[in-house]
Amino acid sequence: MWRLILLCVVLLAGGCASLPEGYERTETHALEDTASTALGLAGQDALRAHAGQSGCRALPGGVDALAVRMLLAEVAERSLDVQYYIWRDDLTGRLFANALLRAADRGVRVRVLIDDVGTRSNDETLLALDAHPNIEIRVFNPVASRSFRVLGMLGDFARINRRMHNKVFVADNQRAVLGGRNIADEYFNASSDLAFGDLDVLTLGPVVAEASRAFDAYWNAPASLPITALMGRQAAASKLDTLRATLAAYVEAQQDTAYVRHARSTGAQIVAAGTGDVFWGRAQVFVDDPDKITRAPEDDKGHLLPQLHRIGVQLRSELLIVSPYFVPGEAGVASLTGLVGQGVRVTVLTNSLAASDVGAVHAGYKRYREALVDGGVRLYELKPDAIAHVDAKAGDRPIGSSRASLHAKTFVLDQRAVFIGSLNLDPRSVQLNTEIGVICESEAMARDMAGQLTRGIDKVAWRVERSTGAGGSARLVWTESTATGTMQYRDEPGVSAWRQLGIWFLGLLPIESQL
Repeated sequence: MWRLILLCVVLLAGGCASLPEGYERTETHALEDTASTALGLAGQDALRAHAGQSGCRALPGGVDALAVRMLLAEVAERSLDVQYYIWRDDLTGRLFANALLRAADRGVRVRVLIDDVGTRSNDETLLALDAHPNIEIRVFNPVASRSFRVLGMLGDFARINRRMHNKVFVADNQRAVLGGRNIADEYFNASSDLAFGDLDVLTLGPVVAEASRAFDAYWNAPASLPITALMGRQAAASKLDTLRATLAAYVEAQQDTAYVRHARSTGAQIVAAGTGDVFWGRAQVFVDDPDKITRAPEDDKGHLLPQLHRIGVQLRSELLIVSPYFVPGEAGVASLTGLVGQGVRVTVLTNSLAASDVGAVHAGYKRYREALVDGGVRLYELKPDAIAHVDAKAGDRPIGSSRASLHAKTFVLDQRAVFIGSLNLDPRSVQLNTEIGVICESEAMARDMAGQLTRGIDKVAWRVERSTGAGGSARLVWTESTATGTMQYRDEPGVSAWRQLGIWFLGLLPIESQL
């Protein structure tokens, strides 16, 4: 009985813990006097030739995306501002941590803002990094109880359910990387189990200052707590020394692996290319107000999605949507089919059930498939073996035989503008979590992206269509294009009947607002 009482007291304490108050926190902002840094001087000729415009370079390859981040961390002289939803303790996560630590050792100011629930971080590691005089770690909307995190999440669900999904990397306030990738192996083609098809964009020019202002807004938001305030203590300097030695030894041990060798080679190629692969045009950052998490989900004040109406690109002919987690709702269906009715060709690429890593989201999405198809939307679902059909450069394929899953979030509007960011078209991204993205208004870039998306879509995805059977009844079918012709499936391809039954059951639950 005493043991039971003690257990109940411990559980109650874990669920009722509160966040610290009255702690010291200094408001800081992006450094602006960085024009004389190496990154500030690089590309100046191109910037002068495109006065008032920003440069955007898409990063569809996972190794490219990692190499760019590593290069920026290596070249940075003044500051690194880093904001992520997930940062895992794996190969790429450790390479990333080591790069930040090396930069801090050179005197670079490093600000790291991570989401508490997404990262599920090791507090001791964060404290050790924060012990560096040039590194500060803040945690967004954290769980109050650090010892009983699950209980703390359940006991404060309404607040903890609102997360920071943003992905931002800014070096010297001169270059910024935004997009869909978190810091983990599966986002950079380094996992043997799962390979996310993802997309980032490297930017330079005036738009970088917008990315920095967005970072500052989150960094200084009340929901961003210093890790030392959250833990109520600082780490000893010896903890930092131990972490530095551990990371350095790990990275040294990985130097001759095929993945790291290819990443180094890719980095050298990126340096050699300079600004040759950059598209130029007007660019804008769109971001949710960090206070979004404090307001009712239906209150769209400061929301990202309504802001996109400001871009001034009136859709006339074509809209391409890539959204891995796609739950459009009735309003979204009406909007997309309404565009079709106005003569706009609307194409949507999302995950199939076989490729999805979140079954509940697929359960929410599937109830809108028929209405989308009947309304004229060209609907495609990614195959789990899409990697085998991608014409990727040697070495940029995932290690091992990974299952493909879509994770990129991008829209191409009339082949005139491209949105790349963290925003999924689902209720969680639109109403609950915070998101960020950038619009690049470049016809050349939009045409290039549209070509890449549509050229091989029939190889990597099933087309969801209506087909009339022998009895005259119409039903959804999945059409696969092969070298010898086409095949059609009458049920969700690539999954068992049990998996389909499980998704059907999830579809009965009233959880769409949380997807």
